Amino acid sequence: MAAQKLAPAPSDKPHPDVSRRSQRSRRAIYDAALALVGEVGYPKTTIEGIAARAGVGKQTIYRWWTSKADVLLEAFLDLGEQATQAAGEAHAGGIPDTGDLAADLKAVLRATVDELRDPKFEAPSRALAAEGVVDEKLGREFVTKLLEPSLRLYVDRLRSAQEAGDIRPEVDPRIALELFVSPLAQRWLQYTGPISYEYTDTLVDYALHGLAPR
Repeated sequence: MAAQKLAPAPSDKPHPDVSRRSQRSRRAIYDAALALVGEVGYPKTTIEGIAARAGVGKQTIYRWWTSKADVLLEAFLDLGEQATQAAGEAHAGGIPDTGDLAADLKAVLRATVDELRDPKFEAPSRALAAEGVVDEKLGREFVTKLLEPSLRLYVDRLRSAQEAGDIRPEVDPRIALELFVSPLAQRWLQYTGPISYEYTDTLVDYALHGLAPR
């Protein structure tokens, strides 16, 4: 009798999780991009350098992104999400509305101070901000993808304060937020003075109550 051909036994080895592997690669690319731009600056950061540092082929990067700017901007968005998760913020979707506008603004600006003083964020952020001044395209992308979404959260909170009668109805929220956001950004970028909780609390007080005697 002819020998019966046996079917191969199923392999005990688990199938590789492609999605998990892709996520690991993305995380390595994010970390490499942020580290490089902080160390050598934006102009000297290259796709090839990011790929080498992340331990992936450059075609892997080009499969997901079209330029180093896209990589860095997405890496920054991811960094912000990590910070939010680490802080365990219950109001991650926006600025809290406790009914006390001053307290809410002071709380979110204190969190911003912590982020600006975090070395993991500070070096690459300064490099990108500086390059955005001379590279208009990068600067516009930086504002559109990273800055503007945060500014919209301030606008939403200020509008809710208007509805509650805490701010005059004719005030433009988009201009009003610059009274406390812009001075902090300038002081941080240009080293014109230290940034601290006391500083940002004072910005809020000045912005909400003005400088005239009360």
